Order: sequence, then structure tokens, then C-alpha cells
Amino acid sequence: AMNIDIKGDKEQVARYCEANVEKVWRNARLAKESKVWLELTTLVIRGVNDDEECLRGIARRIKNELGEDTPWHLTRYYPAYKFAKDAYVPATSAKALEKARQIGREEGLNYVYVGNLPGHPFENTYCPNCQELLIKRYGFSVSRYNIRDRKCPKCGNEIPIIGH
Repeated sequence: AMNIDIKGDKEQVARYCEANVEKVWRNARLAKESKVWLELTTLVIRGVNDDEECLRGIARRIKNELGEDTPWHLTRYYPAYKFAKDAYVPATSAKALEKARQIGREEGLNYVYVGNLPGHPFENTYCPNCQELLIKRYGFSVSRYNIRDRKCPKCGNEIPIIGH
């Protein structure tokens, strides 16, 4: 299994990380082609990568290049020492993460999660067909696992998942 961080689009990555975003996407495609279980994470930061255009662009690339069933985790930023040189950047709001998740779902991704918000309903896994709660989480703990033979118990939809 592999989790790759997608920091933003080309502009944000160049500005904050000085990394080649195309190499990151290439590595994600190679992992997927090699049948490695792949999940992606984006740390959503206000004023950096939380605008709709950036998030839609990431969601579209995930769907088009990696598939609609590739999990995308949208995680909450907390202020950190020396992140912003000139200004304080507040923690990402739950509302901003919910909007980001909505964008991912609108773009056709089946498994979009919010993270760093323990107890939030969107840290859970739902059937993309009937919305049945399949995996209930609190942070990193699983309190309910309701998948049988990789299928939703309510509608029978196949759930591509590893583990448990």
C-alpha cells in the first residue's frame, strides 16, 4: 500500500515545495499500473490550495489518471512553526474540508474523506451506490466494519478495499 501527497497544482507546488508535481503524478500512475494499493492525501491550507479551481483540478486528475475508486484524503492543516513567512495561516475549517469533499464527489470520485477531524462523519466509508455506512472511524480507529466479501451488505455493490 502507498499514500502519496498531492500538495496542489503546479503553481502551488512550485511556490511552496519546489518539487516537480508532474513527477509526483507520474509516480502515482506507476504505482496504480503496478497494482499497488494507492491512496492520495491533500493537506488543505487556506489561501494556498483551498480554491475550487485547484481542488477540482486535483479531483479530475485523480479520476482521469488513477480512477474513480482511488481514495482521496483531504486533511486539516494546523498552524505550524515557520510555515508562512509573512502571515499567520489559521487551521483549515471543517466547512472548507466539507466543501473540498463535495468537489471531489461532484467530479466523480467515490471515496473522498476528510481527515484530522476525529468524529466527523466524512472520515467514514460509505457505499458510493446506496450511501450505506460501511466503515465507521474515529481518527485512526475503526469501530464498525460492515463489508462482507468486498460487497455492500445493503445493495451488493462491489467495494474495492484492502484490509480487515
